[in-house]
Amino acid sequence: MPPTQPPSPAGPSSRPWTLVALVAIVLLEAAVLAGFAVFYLVSLVAGAAATSPGGAAFTLVLLAAFAAWLATAGLSLWRGRRWPRSAVLVTQLFALTIGVPTLTSGVVGFGLAILIPAAAALILLFERRVLSITQGSGPPRSRGNSSETGEPGPGGRGRR
Repeated sequence: MPPTQPPSPAGPSSRPWTLVALVAIVLLEAAVLAGFAVFYLVSLVAGAAATSPGGAAFTLVLLAAFAAWLATAGLSLWRGRRWPRSAVLVTQLFALTIGVPTLTSGVVGFGLAILIPAAAALILLFERRVLSITQGSGPPRSRGNSSETGEPGPGGRGRR
């Protein structure tokens, strides 16, 4: 019988609701970007792209890459990593720069759909418990790392 892994010290119950909400927003944003990439793919294949085929293909690749990057950042936040905080911050600032002109140009529904999650993510990103977990002062979250000993996990590298 193979050895079983011990339960993770940072199971779902040890994550604050603010981190759960932040990760949910980031993953939802990634899913929306992936959905737009699929829309561009369908319109490109159908020959009904609103732009040139090259422009549609470029936008498709850009949206898919950004969706994958944002999903990776969200999952890394879930694991308590530090690096995705800056990635998520930049993403939300980009969302604000798109959402404000969208809102003020009269497309209120889309503007609010962009602005509300971005504002919520910015607030949650700087919430005390989220900062604690992603700065390493919360409970350990990754395999083999111990915040008590300060020793790195497998591979000789720490969590950052």
